[in-house]
Order: sequence, then C-alpha cells, then structure tokens
Amino acid sequence: MSDEYEDLQDTYPGAGTFKFGDTAKLSKRLLALVRAGHKRAISGALTDFADEPQSIPVVGRCDIATNWDGTPAIVIRTVKVEQVRFCDVTEEMALAEGENIDLEGWQDDHKAYFERNGGFDPEMMLVFEHFEVVDDLAGRG
Repeated sequence: MSDEYEDLQDTYPGAGTFKFGDTAKLSKRLLALVRAGHKRAISGALTDFADEPQSIPVVGRCDIATNWDGTPAIVIRTVKVEQVRFCDVTEEMALAEGENIDLEGWQDDHKAYFERNGGFDPEMMLVFEHFEVVDDLAGRG
C-alpha cells in the first residue's frame, strides 16, 4: 500500500476503493462528471457484492474512487443506499447518475454495461448509491 493510501486510510478509516466504469475512457468520463457536480449517484449489480458483502455502500462511510491506474482520485461519502430492481429505477434516480439526459438513455447504457459485466436481466437487483464528494485528490502528490 502506498503512503498516499495509508494517509487516506488514516483520514477516512474503513474506506474502500473502487473504480467508476469498466474501461479507462469511461472511468475518466465518469470522474469528470463527479468533479463537475453532475454525477451524484452510482449503481451496480447486487450480485457484484456477493463475494464481498462488506463492500456494499453504507450511509456515512467514505470510499475512495480511483483513477483507472489505481491512484486515488476522489473521496466520496455515501448519503443514501437503495436496493432496487433495474426495471424500477426512476428517472430521478437515473438523472442523479449524471450520465444521460433521460431514463431511456440510462436504461440503454446500463443494460449494455451489465451485459458486458456478468449479464443483464430487467428484474436484476441493483445497489443504488447516492453520494457527496468529500475530497477531490487531483493535483496531490
């Protein structure tokens, strides 16, 4: 573990790390949306947490979003967590993710994402996390 991670773990005890997206290009785009204040939510398949249930977001916990290369990028704090079926995601929820202009666009993009990452079912359960930015680590080092 790098000194930077150790310092962050001291500052944010119990923080987990994760990457936005599943490609370097998508990760960079999503981090930019977070930094611009447009992205304030993230969703993932509940099944992705099966092997590490402790990594499910918890209200009040801070987590560290990394750049694609694994370096720390942003610290977020979870403000709300919902478990919801894909087909029950509302437009308000979809727009909080900041990636699309409407629910249909969110559904199309996330269906494709889930198909690339383990499978898609309109009834699949999602972990839907709302967050706030606590610390933008850009330029540190």
